[in-house]
Amino acid sequence: MHNNDADQFCRRTRRELLWETGAGFGALGLTGLFHNDRLLANEAPKSAGTTFTNPMAPKAPMYPAKAKAVIFLFMYGGPSQVDTFDEKPELARLDGKTIPVKTFGRGGHKNTGRVVGPKYAFKNYGKCGKRVSDLFPNVGQCVDDIAFIHSMYAESPIHGSGLLMMNSGRLLSGSPCLGSWVTYGLGSVNENLPGFVVMLDHSGGPINGPKNWSSGYMPAAYQGVQIRADKTPIHDLAVAEGMTRAQQRDLLDRLKEKNQEHLAARQDNSELVARIASYELAYKMQEHAPEAVDFAKETEETKKLYGMDDKKTEDFGRKCLLARRLVERGVRFIQIYSGGNHNDHNWDAHGDLVKNHSLHAGATDKPIAGLLTDLKRRGLLDSTVVIWSGEFGRQPTAEYAQGTGRDHNAYGFTSWLAGGGIKGGVSVGTTDELGNFAVDDRFHVKNLHATVLHQMGLDPNKLTYFYGGLDQKLVGVEGAEPIKQII
Repeated sequence: MHNNDADQFCRRTRRELLWETGAGFGALGLTGLFHNDRLLANEAPKSAGTTFTNPMAPKAPMYPAKAKAVIFLFMYGGPSQVDTFDEKPELARLDGKTIPVKTFGRGGHKNTGRVVGPKYAFKNYGKCGKRVSDLFPNVGQCVDDIAFIHSMYAESPIHGSGLLMMNSGRLLSGSPCLGSWVTYGLGSVNENLPGFVVMLDHSGGPINGPKNWSSGYMPAAYQGVQIRADKTPIHDLAVAEGMTRAQQRDLLDRLKEKNQEHLAARQDNSELVARIASYELAYKMQEHAPEAVDFAKETEETKKLYGMDDKKTEDFGRKCLLARRLVERGVRFIQIYSGGNHNDHNWDAHGDLVKNHSLHAGATDKPIAGLLTDLKRRGLLDSTVVIWSGEFGRQPTAEYAQGTGRDHNAYGFTSWLAGGGIKGGVSVGTTDELGNFAVDDRFHVKNLHATVLHQMGLDPNKLTYFYGGLDQKLVGVEGAEPIKQII
């Protein structure tokens, strides 16, 4: 062997050595190992005659499910736990005093702060005697159906990453959200409507926009579809623009033919399958979505129950009523945002907390109670998990030298769940005497996600999607357990 040849041989990688040694038989073993570890591309279809498969086709749960659908009421901006559902009498005693207290929000780390006492009175409600502030008198009537989690925590007190964490279990964008995992695991029982629906606040969407309802590295079929609770529910059906129904049908047929050509050539056609599914859904939604938002057959009593007779509550009330109608029609996951845009357009009460929270609670209290009441009387609450939460809570101290505004707090806040096999009339976990940090039975956002998946019949630690060399999970590769105290 010449010196140059020897140098070249030494520079070869182990993979190249296996590939070339023994007429390539080493590469066969390497390929087998890669296949077992799923490090190669997906196998080609076994039969060239394989037909188009809808990625949203219904799938059986991993075990008997308590729930069939989820409605996530997202209070964007961060509602104050100590002014809503987590009463702290000590705050009233210390109101206005500057005390030593460690906080961390958008204003950074602080070691002292001026205490802002609770701005609303609390009362006992229900057989369980749960104390709820005057912000939510109507939700207070439903506490015997609600499980309050007072010890929630997460890593980031910043809106962007906090929203991503609450939606996807990650601080960075690019991962599927809770709704995508649910529809990936179970599909949808209605082929004419999306499996995952998102309704935004009338003032606009939250920070990060569509990243909050993205399917991430999963196929686009699992991402959330924005609709509106008005006469034009779908405002963007690009496939239908300027095309007749016959032309749309012809486009779908040609796409499906193209899909069969890919299969016959044993080529990867996953992207084409996703496009076909999206176009097929868009085609069907033009006919069926308007019926879903047609409230003509709803009684006046039902509309009033949701607050649709009051300008203050009408908008959120329409969204909640539409959520119930979508659940009835087999939609798997619905997310409704209260609050959009910036500043006091959402729950982000940095200035005047009373003005801010009175506005947003006033717009949502009656519709939320109406939703719980209506689901229950129709026999739907038993099979529908309802979630109420923001991306985080708020601090017990003032952000500024003057005023009642509170900074962000991701280290101790309240979320609640109802329906779908969740215990009612219970409260779990506690924050410290100021409502600043979760101290007993602390539950991470991933525990909340695990609870929802568990109730839907999906094992949060076994529901996986292979990406980036790992079996990815909503609850992370380290896993998370459901909150058993509320199940």
